[in-house]
Amino acid sequence: MQYDFTTRPDRAGHDALAVDGLGRLPGVPKAPREGFPVIPMWVADMNFVCFPGIQEKVTERVNHPSFGYFMTRDEYYDGIIRWQRERNGVTDLDREAIGYENGVLGGVISAMNVLCSKGDAVLLHSPTYIGFTGSLTNNGYHIVHSPLVFDEDGIRRMDFADMAAKVEEHHIHTVIFCSPHNPGGRVWEMEELLEFSAFCEKYELTVISDEIWSDIILEGHKHIPLQQVSPYLHSHTVALYAPSKTFNLAGLIGSYHIIYDRRLRERVLKESSLCHYNDMNVLSMYALMGAYSTEGMAWTDQLCARITRNVDIACERLSRVPGVTFSRPQGTYMIFADMSGWCEAKGKTLDDFLAACWDVGVALQDGRPFHGSCHVRINLALPEKYVEEAFDRLEKYVF
Repeated sequence: MQYDFTTRPDRAGHDALAVDGLGRLPGVPKAPREGFPVIPMWVADMNFVCFPGIQEKVTERVNHPSFGYFMTRDEYYDGIIRWQRERNGVTDLDREAIGYENGVLGGVISAMNVLCSKGDAVLLHSPTYIGFTGSLTNNGYHIVHSPLVFDEDGIRRMDFADMAAKVEEHHIHTVIFCSPHNPGGRVWEMEELLEFSAFCEKYELTVISDEIWSDIILEGHKHIPLQQVSPYLHSHTVALYAPSKTFNLAGLIGSYHIIYDRRLRERVLKESSLCHYNDMNVLSMYALMGAYSTEGMAWTDQLCARITRNVDIACERLSRVPGVTFSRPQGTYMIFADMSGWCEAKGKTLDDFLAACWDVGVALQDGRPFHGSCHVRINLALPEKYVEEAFDRLEKYVF
């Protein structure tokens, strides 16, 4: 079956942060001037119509006239196990290793609270997802960044010498890993993951691995679950997943962790239970069951093909602009573009550039909170014609 990736749903007036939040909240793009309909290319959600299997499954449950206390269905666990087996080649996962989380960031903090003391340092790669920055800082942890470095082919790589120096200097015991990397778009290869495993084992590090983007992999690349890389990482990793990024379900809330080590798993489950708010929503359970189906896999394959095409378009259009540099993403639907050369040549600041984009309705995201000094983050998860229209506007009115 061919699914619809050409229709952009009208999200205005339907509580969508990406559209209704413009010009109303601090830190988000300003509303455009009259005559320029918004093209939302900032916050990391998608502007495609929902996979219909999700709506069917949720509607089936909504039609039952009771929403009291409930139990987690076997189909929920079976769906996750099947999804991980067929998408990622995971053959040793059982329901005991799976635990519910209200969100990936909540899972990160539960794991951090088990593994670290307040004030401890934790290693992250930069550029860095803004959610890590906020949640770790708010919970009293000290972030130590190790910048990813570009190789001769313009691909971001881990700098193991820098990582080692910082682990030793700051007495670090925990690493937060992002796979695929957000906002850089790296899909890590086995060779470098094996080196990362050896590094973690040498320094006796535990890893919290955010793999929420693991289904959105562009053509020519393959996601490798960190826990499957080595026996050490299998038992020393808290991995966090969710259908919310793949299927645009952030508004329903719900993610899950995979922890194989019994002692670590029981401690994380205890920590996440203490607030009494880390509980599943019955509709998010049904949404996952609808998403993690055979049809959902086919939809996801078509999604990745569509995003690959959009990345091709965006990279070609950006490559025409002198002074703009970027690394082609291998996963996610984001491009993290460095505008410093363009801004310098034009005598403009990044604020000038963003204001000009927002003015004509191209709602890009400021990359500075992600530790990009003069960067923008560009969301390409929308129908192709709107990607083309956005770059037409940028070419005509901004560049």
